[in-house]
Amino acid sequence: MEIHIVKELFQEYTGESVKEVIQLNNSASNRRYYRLKADNISLIAVVGTNRDENLAFIYLSKHFISKGIKVPKVLKISEDSMSYLQEDLGDNILYSRFLSARESGEYSPNDRALLIRTIEALPKIQFEGAKDLDFSKCFPQASFNERMIMFDLNYFKYCFLKSAITDFNEILLQDDFEQMAKDLLAEDFNTFMYRDFQARNIMLYNDDIYFIDFQGGRKGPIYYDLASFIWQARAAYPDDLKEDMLRAYLSKLKDYLPHLDESSFRQSYNLFVLFRTLQVLGAYGFRGYFERKVHFLDSIPYAIANVRQIVEQGLVASYPYLNQVLKQLCNSI
Repeated sequence: MEIHIVKELFQEYTGESVKEVIQLNNSASNRRYYRLKADNISLIAVVGTNRDENLAFIYLSKHFISKGIKVPKVLKISEDSMSYLQEDLGDNILYSRFLSARESGEYSPNDRALLIRTIEALPKIQFEGAKDLDFSKCFPQASFNERMIMFDLNYFKYCFLKSAITDFNEILLQDDFEQMAKDLLAEDFNTFMYRDFQARNIMLYNDDIYFIDFQGGRKGPIYYDLASFIWQARAAYPDDLKEDMLRAYLSKLKDYLPHLDESSFRQSYNLFVLFRTLQVLGAYGFRGYFERKVHFLDSIPYAIANVRQIVEQGLVASYPYLNQVLKQLCNSI
């Protein structure tokens, strides 16, 4: 039925009949993506499972384009808003460009330049993207808050930690979780948080960088997206490249925050590195252990490698019991 609907949308928009339908990989999403083709025309059809999520993407796409941020343009929407057509940006995903680099651990100068160029674009999304944005249209909520934090920390506990470690004190762990939530919300923010800013959600098209899968974005702190990108588990960026990307981001950030205290910034950033890593492990546990998706099971060792590095760098020192649990986790996997 959904194929029939998106074919009709295609014909209404282009005036031509679809000649080829290719279902695309949807990774962790429940949304389904199709490439629809006719003579010299190729569009992407999106079939969602939640109308509000679709409406969030459609609204954010239009808003970002108005701010000069490169995202796919929505071209045609079904009457019920459960399906829509958008520009086809091809298949050149940033993440796929670095297969050999991930295997060898060696990122070439061209690789590094492309990553730097990408991270330099992030402040514009966060600050320009937030201007005049109606956050009430974000999905599933308008802003980063304590409820979201505790949801993600419990995601880690129930979907990953309990599968790896059976003996830990939930009361002591909860104490650290509650303190972390307070620390994460210590600063005021009025910026856009992409929520899943990572190389799989960035496309290269006509020598430009485009951004996709931002429908889960909301008002939130800038550190989260930075940590998401630089510490993406499967990317396995070497330490010097992580530092180069962080410095490049800070340089562009000063266009918006000229009096930035870099030392304070790094401290907050490190906290979000820890938080994002726990959230990712929760996702890997759910998609891997419960849904048995091979990609996520294969990704777990990379995320654990990040945890080891985070523990070794002392980034968990403020949360003594969590620190103990993470050390135990690293020793058990």
